[in-house]
Amino acid sequence: MLSSRDTAIHRQVEAARAAVEPRVIGRLASGWAILGERQFLRGYALLLPDPVVPSLNALDAPGRARFLLDLARLGDAVLAVTGALRINYAMLGNLEPALHAHVIPRYAGEPEALRTAHPWAYDWQAGAPFDPIVHGELLAQLRQQLDRAG
Repeated sequence: MLSSRDTAIHRQVEAARAAVEPRVIGRLASGWAILGERQFLRGYALLLPDPVVPSLNALDAPGRARFLLDLARLGDAVLAVTGALRINYAMLGNLEPALHAHVIPRYAGEPEALRTAHPWAYDWQAGAPFDPIVHGELLAQLRQQLDRAG
């Protein structure tokens, strides 16, 4: 069993705080918006709480409201920048037992067999790994959009 500080979420938040995580979109009231390690769909992002907590239920009511509002703000930014049709949101915490939320843009041009499937139907490992050169413009546009909306 993982200790409470041994998750990828903890490591990513620590890297974001230290300004060494290249996927950081920005700091929001509840935590960090980052691009996904694999861009299996362009604009896939996550919201990581800071401080890290085990689950949404571990937050008090104002903390929950902040996290969920920031999640919607991040989804709005991804929609605006990518032109996606909609956003799928997911909070699972089964593999990484720390609160984090997935922001997954969905597109009209997705393969027909995947268009209405849940995002876990994709082969995420086949997605393009984050690359600051390849994804730099996307990162900059998302930062701008969050700054504009915030």
